[in-house]
Amino acid sequence: MIHNLSERNTVLNSFIREIRDVGIQKDSMRFRRNLERIGEILGYEISKVLRYRSIEVETSLGMALVNVPNEQIVLASILRAGLPMHQGLQSIFDAAENAFVSAFRSYEEDGSFDIEFGHLSSPELDNKVVILADPMLASGASIELAYRELLERGLPRHIHIAVAIASKDGIEYLLRRFSPDRVTIWVAAIDDELTAHGYIVPGLGDAGDLAFGTKL
Repeated sequence: MIHNLSERNTVLNSFIREIRDVGIQKDSMRFRRNLERIGEILGYEISKVLRYRSIEVETSLGMALVNVPNEQIVLASILRAGLPMHQGLQSIFDAAENAFVSAFRSYEEDGSFDIEFGHLSSPELDNKVVILADPMLASGASIELAYRELLERGLPRHIHIAVAIASKDGIEYLLRRFSPDRVTIWVAAIDDELTAHGYIVPGLGDAGDLAFGTKL
């Protein structure tokens, strides 16, 4: 159910280093581009487990048999932080449909928070493969909320969750709630600590603010 890409050394490590680096983070365009690259790599890895079919392609010299994905794919992201990874995934799955979930943290005076749903834009999802992208998997609550809302648009054949950085607590939370027959988690790095206020340590900060600017 879990594919932890940090278990082996690849160029992905360089992109993770840069999105964590407080100096490099000052360049929001570079931060977004690195999230796109992470999305591209996660998309490539996910492509290895899809169903395929063979088609014949006519070249200038003859016919070639090529195996291509045989899935109806829907790319979903949690606004706004998920947008750069969504774009990276879209560069891999350029024929995919698209869905967007708006969710946000509603904080109390004591620093606790709830995840609230805002809006869903999605095609029908029955028997399709959904790839749900969010840079950070902290407590797991926003991913679960997005998952539940997407199910209102149909029952996908499978859902792949694509994350840049996750906490161990968040991973364990999703493992308790999702069936491995229906959901697979793909993560570029896993951090040990999740604070009482829901921040991943060492993490990288607020991915949405770093990509698009501070919220009011």
